Amino acid sequence: MSVNDALRLLAGTIVLLSLGLVVYVSINFLWLTAFAGANLFQSAFTKWCPAVWFFRKLGLREC
Repeated sequence: MSVNDALRLLAGTIVLLSLGLVVYVSINFLWLTAFAGANLFQSAFTKWCPAVWFFRKLGLREC
């Protein structure tokens, strides 16, 4: 698995998990969805994401 694949998997998981938590726990979990979206938005412009650093430390390969 590459860093990009892992990043997409993480983002999708966070969004789906937070939406499930909104339905079954509290509407305040929409903030988690907003955080994930904002992080993806800023990384598109800055080319920096904390999760990429973590995935590289785990030894995942670049694309």
